[in-house]
Amino acid sequence: MSEANGSHAKGHHPAFSLVRSVPIEALNLTVDEYRHDKTGARHYHLATDDDQNVFLVGLRTVPEDSTGVAHILEHTALCGSERFPVRDPFFMMIRRSLNTFMNAFTSSDWTAYPFASCNEKDFYNLLDVYLDATFFSRIDELDFRQEGHRVEFEQWDDPSTPLTFKGVVFNEMKGAMSDPTSVLWQTLSRELFPDTTYHHNSGGDPERIPDLTYEQMVAFYKRFYHPSNAVFMTYGNQPVGRLQREFEERALARFEQIDPDSAVPLQPIFAGPKQVEDIYPLDDDDTAEKTHVNVGWMLDESADLDARLEAQLLEGVLLENSASPLLRALETTDLGAAPSPVLGLEDSQRQMVFVAGLEGSEADRAQDVEKLILDTLTEVAEKGVDPDMVESVLHQLELEQREVTGDGFPYGLHLIVQALPAAIHDSDPINLLDLEPALGRLRAKAADPQFIPNLVRRLLLDNPHRVRLVLKPDTELSARQQAAEKARLAAMQDTLTTDEKQRIVDQAKALADRQAEEGDLSLLPTVTREDIPEDIDIPQPEQFVHQPSSQRWYNRSTNGLCYLQLAIDLPHLDRDELELMPVYAGLLTELGAGDRDYVAMAEAVTARTGGFSASASVRAGIDDVHRTSGFWLLSGKALVRHADAMADLFHQHLDAARFDEIDRIRDLVSQMRFGTEQGVSGRGHVHAMLLATSGMSARAAMRHDTAGVSAVRRIKAMDDGLEQAESRYDLAERLARLHEKLKGGLRHYNVVTEQRHFPEMAQALRPHMHQGQTDQPFALGHHETQVREAWIGNLAVNYCAKAHACVPPKHADAAALAVLGGFMRNGFLHTAIREKGGAYGGGAGFDAESGSFRFFSYRDPRLGETLDDFDRAVDWVVDNTHEDRTVEEAIFGVIASIDKPGSPAGEAKKAFMDTLHGRTPDDLREIRARVLDVTQDDLKRVAETYLKPETASVGVLAGPSREEDLKALDLRIERI
Repeated sequence: MSEANGSHAKGHHPAFSLVRSVPIEALNLTVDEYRHDKTGARHYHLATDDDQNVFLVGLRTVPEDSTGVAHILEHTALCGSERFPVRDPFFMMIRRSLNTFMNAFTSSDWTAYPFASCNEKDFYNLLDVYLDATFFSRIDELDFRQEGHRVEFEQWDDPSTPLTFKGVVFNEMKGAMSDPTSVLWQTLSRELFPDTTYHHNSGGDPERIPDLTYEQMVAFYKRFYHPSNAVFMTYGNQPVGRLQREFEERALARFEQIDPDSAVPLQPIFAGPKQVEDIYPLDDDDTAEKTHVNVGWMLDESADLDARLEAQLLEGVLLENSASPLLRALETTDLGAAPSPVLGLEDSQRQMVFVAGLEGSEADRAQDVEKLILDTLTEVAEKGVDPDMVESVLHQLELEQREVTGDGFPYGLHLIVQALPAAIHDSDPINLLDLEPALGRLRAKAADPQFIPNLVRRLLLDNPHRVRLVLKPDTELSARQQAAEKARLAAMQDTLTTDEKQRIVDQAKALADRQAEEGDLSLLPTVTREDIPEDIDIPQPEQFVHQPSSQRWYNRSTNGLCYLQLAIDLPHLDRDELELMPVYAGLLTELGAGDRDYVAMAEAVTARTGGFSASASVRAGIDDVHRTSGFWLLSGKALVRHADAMADLFHQHLDAARFDEIDRIRDLVSQMRFGTEQGVSGRGHVHAMLLATSGMSARAAMRHDTAGVSAVRRIKAMDDGLEQAESRYDLAERLARLHEKLKGGLRHYNVVTEQRHFPEMAQALRPHMHQGQTDQPFALGHHETQVREAWIGNLAVNYCAKAHACVPPKHADAAALAVLGGFMRNGFLHTAIREKGGAYGGGAGFDAESGSFRFFSYRDPRLGETLDDFDRAVDWVVDNTHEDRTVEEAIFGVIASIDKPGSPAGEAKKAFMDTLHGRTPDDLREIRARVLDVTQDDLKRVAETYLKPETASVGVLAGPSREEDLKALDLRIERI
């Protein structure tokens, strides 16, 4: 550890004192810790040579009930502030920015406001708005009613119509709590922590959210949103002195230090284990084997780094892969269908939690499930584990520490969020970033053969703070919840006086008026055309080898990791083979290979690599969506020192996969089935869009069949069919035939690492090189039809989509359609779908792969009104004259998405796949240039040309209670 005179630590603002400066060689950065003298606010700056700069301010927020106060406040705080008194500056800034990330998070005991940008001007624009929103929010009561909850009459100005609950968070949490996984975690937390904040649902229980008053939320804000309760975290190449000057001048100078009294107390340890039963809503008459049985333990404090790493090591030894004793027991038992979706270690709270269990079980098996888990742990405690397994998990911890991520989530923000819980709980976040010393201590302790057995005894077997939870399906719960909500509203309505009814009408009118306000947007900072970079950086291979197999070699800063991909030309596939592809891809790298069964293969893969994955990549032609190209893809990664082992294991999957492991295939299909079912509510808007576009092309139809709700239903049917032994052998034979057909095709390798490691990778690959050939090329044919469908599932809210067939990505109008999506969202859809309609989200956009323009809503209480709003958005574009700046703002959004950086390896992988699918760097630059040239007239023209209501396809996901509404919309109904 170096002291304050480190080069990165120079030049801080005089309002701050430097505590320490710690270089972290493994991450190529230095962490400087500061304390604000006046308020005690802490600032951790991760100084590194990266122009994607990140800011986050985190606050410890400790709910004392399940009204969702922290979550609703997170939303409301972003709806206007002292210096930016416009309606919704957060969403206004999204469109006036070139950000690479903007959001806000509510965790169980903290709230955070992060953003990232590669543009210096944009970064400081956003910093200005975020600081004001955090510390000087207006907390308007109308915003609370919009974002949190309110009552309105169904016809807002007619008190004779029934009362309804509305609110963005109210509907968001209705959707979240219709997911059994969310119910499972919340119930387990409630029982493990009866006396602390983790007992409560920080997001909000839909039954309790309407209990929250505006005054309670304001008091919560005043208590917790103070610099003395805050931690600032920054990453990148901006000077720390400039950052701190902004903190000081924009916020901190106006505060004095207080005692926030926000520490989370420790949960007292139970005298003995508890058994609990509860229920979750299931809108399906078949409740057989739909029960969850979980065993959860409360562990040590997460702030103790050594204790945390010990718990992570134990989690890895028990659950890392199918060779791990506890995961193997859960995967192979007949007591349930699959390991629980809530599985392993939760270490972001003050006291950690470890969970093991099964889904697809029955309540009367609960004692046997618990016994299975405890017996497995007892066996580990008595017999120990193979030292190689411990070394494999330590290897995984090292690999995770070294990998430079950043695809979809900026790398700097990944590091900050990793360290944030320690900072929130007054521990040392630098330790969580600089793991190598602690990993060294852990490795030394783990050399003792009794270390893991003793850890199992201390943390789990001898730990009395244990809960066995049985979560059973209840087919009537959803109806009872709806009836209780209606009864509550009816009782409320019965007691309303004439004046109170008028007040509700007046409040609805006031909110509608506020939602219609434009405000003085000149108060908000913005980027301009001049701030947009002229060009985009697209990685190019350092070398290209044609024989014996096509190879592209990318020189990227991967911090000692190497990435290997193999793309094989897809041959012609019949319908059965196409539908089998997702199952095949999910199974392949989970099976044995050659003389290794799946357990031995899992051990070898974990010991020497970061894992493998398989997938299919089928894309539309850049100038014709009915012409497709397809590849089968195998991917892996490893530390460079294990390049030989990775290449060998990689090709064993390819050359000698064990489709004779019938029981293993049966278990994996069951796990897939439950995983896809659980994922519907979280991806409902994606499923709705895949459904709406399924008639646009053969590729779009294939996507719905293999990745949409149609695939969810198919995997359920497949899993049910595998009860018969004959079906299992038939599936294994079909998979083996498909594998043989795929693996012989034309090969294209992609290697991503630092150039100095090219020789090691070339030597590792040399024994495996051969060309392959594809006799009958992949093709999907032509498919076009209009779709009007709704799929009914176990959902408490709706997901709506409309799609219009338009143009392929290289068409001259594609750029205008891409800009049109953001333009509609910014100017019409956000207000109509989210603010007025109460959905958690909604928007529109051009989908290049289906050649369509798609509208969507997410966790939406409405159906027909939302579909109508999609059409009204088109009218709004065509019938009005718009300010030129609104077109520019939409252009900024598209350019930001095009220019958004990924991880070093991720960018190279994208370039590799783009090239294979016929998208050259020149094509991408041409498309980007067209976006910059889009005008308002272009937007009106493409809206009129392509978005005709009569040509729209419709896709909706909803719950059973909305079936009559769906029929009234003349939608064909299917069931998930």
